[in-house]
Amino acid sequence: MSYDFEHLIKEDRKKRKHENFQGTFLDYLNIVKENKDVAMLAHERMYRLITEPGVEVIKTEDDPRLRRIYGNDVIKRYKFFADDFFGIDKTIMEIVRYFHSAAMRGEESRQVLYLVGPVGSGKSSIMESLKRALENSPPIFALEGCPMREEPLHLIPKHLRPEFEKMLGVKIEGDLCPVCRYRLLNEYKGEYENFRVVTVDFSIRSRKGIAVVPPVDPNNQDTSVLIGSVDISKMDLYPEDDPRVLSLNGAFNAGNRGIVEFIEIFKNDVEYLHTIITATQEKSIPSPGKGPMIYFDGIILAHSNEAEWNKFKSDNTNEAILDRIVKIEVPYCLELDQEVKIYRKILRQSKFDAHIAPHTLEVASMFAILSRLNPSNKVDMITKMRIYNGEEIVQKELQQKIDIQELREEGGKEGFKGISTRFIMKAIDNALSESPYNCINPIIVLESLIKSVKSTDMPDDEKQKLLGYLKDTIKKEYHRILEKEVTKAFIHGYREQAEALFNNYLDHAEAFVNKTKLKDKNTGEELEPDEKFMESIESGIGLTGNAARGFRHDVTAYMFTLLRNNKKINYESYEPLREAIEKKLTSSVSELSRIITRARVRDEEQKKKYDAMVEEMKRSGYCDHCCNVVLKYAANNLWKD
Repeated sequence: MSYDFEHLIKEDRKKRKHENFQGTFLDYLNIVKENKDVAMLAHERMYRLITEPGVEVIKTEDDPRLRRIYGNDVIKRYKFFADDFFGIDKTIMEIVRYFHSAAMRGEESRQVLYLVGPVGSGKSSIMESLKRALENSPPIFALEGCPMREEPLHLIPKHLRPEFEKMLGVKIEGDLCPVCRYRLLNEYKGEYENFRVVTVDFSIRSRKGIAVVPPVDPNNQDTSVLIGSVDISKMDLYPEDDPRVLSLNGAFNAGNRGIVEFIEIFKNDVEYLHTIITATQEKSIPSPGKGPMIYFDGIILAHSNEAEWNKFKSDNTNEAILDRIVKIEVPYCLELDQEVKIYRKILRQSKFDAHIAPHTLEVASMFAILSRLNPSNKVDMITKMRIYNGEEIVQKELQQKIDIQELREEGGKEGFKGISTRFIMKAIDNALSESPYNCINPIIVLESLIKSVKSTDMPDDEKQKLLGYLKDTIKKEYHRILEKEVTKAFIHGYREQAEALFNNYLDHAEAFVNKTKLKDKNTGEELEPDEKFMESIESGIGLTGNAARGFRHDVTAYMFTLLRNNKKINYESYEPLREAIEKKLTSSVSELSRIITRARVRDEEQKKKYDAMVEEMKRSGYCDHCCNVVLKYAANNLWKD
């Protein structure tokens, strides 16, 4: 393949040529007349950047898993966030709602967007994605040489604005900064139509429209970091109230029309944050020295952990700032499937190319989720985790479905403590780095997590609880998964047999519910529903008597709903029935698979079955090495004589 680098460079330059505009304010007015969007304010610009890639509106009534998690809520998923953030749909919806309201110039346009949550929950990553979006957005028009990169429409005198607004179809907001006002009067003699207008882009590194304010040393909290300063070297040349002595290079100056981000905002003294008060509600910031207030149009982002937030809000003297904050909580992910996606994303971004055996990331994710949940009096921790993952679970003892909302109310505030994503990834990285076979599996990752927990500085009771999850709870769950997987691989035509059982059960359950008879496909004979056959499947998930009969009603009603919505039906469509069918199939062959897996010397027939089982496992994602490891592990741990 040949690469034409020169062509690529020239094409890019040609596309960007129109973005390098230089002209007069009069030229700019004609551009606004053609496209009023060029004069949009900062929040509207960000809202467009988020929503333009596309929005997927999901009605939970059409998605059983999401309905179990969110009830009847309508969920919106934004493609802008889709590849980077998982398991925090509600949080992202709140963030976008903030920008939508602010874009409409509602109250949120005069408030700080503040994200609070535990370490590693994604607060900084969300901020980075917003900054990158702005950095990659088209340039904006600004007054040439303006330190605030301000909107050229500020040149229009107040008394003419109503007429201009009618002609242009835009609302003009804001005033000239002191520097541009001085230049208008002295360089352009008040002829604002001749003021030069240029395009300027956004840059994180160059502090163009994007400014970051890290926590400042408490002993040196100089507000010049926020609003600029007076240039002492010019004080001998000009009066102290002359705009030419101003050095407008603070965060609010650099971030005007873009973003000002406060990292760990409440690590700063409250006096240092007073600029936020006027920057939000009045949309103006102080100028250094004795200059007038300066108009500010920017998105103020902030984040910190919950302990600092609680400390800050407990002080009544901070009411003014608290009233100007839109607080959005960013908890840890509590959905197992989504947590797995987080680690897959991070691994894709790394240079690790090792093979990862099936369920490896799943067991790591189980540990993360369990550490974030509070124990329940209603269900065990694994069951609770599965319910939070949107799986259909029937509580066998009470023979009823468990309401996720009841578990959430019982659990209180979950997702704000526990093991972070970074902790899990470090353990996975260690396993990858130490693997001599360029392959990792659940057994290795569990050992790596145990080692990581033991070496972590935390209270002994917390450490013992986490080690209990790893050595007992998760290990048992992995044994269950592995036994089912090995047995499934052993059964020839597993899926075909499962589908046959499913269709047969469905026919009998439907006839039972509707009080009708079945017709034998071969003889045409009318038959009563076979209750013994149905019970043999239902007993696998602990259902008997009235509970089993109610289950048949649930299954047929659910399948009818899927048909009505043109959804595909198979044995995996209804989680409890899937589990019952799999137990029915695997129980009949688990003993035989146990014998063949454990056998040191196999006869020809056993060898053939063992080899077929290995091939099936390899088709499911195992390599030769990890297949050999997990089968040996299964022989030594699952079926002990």
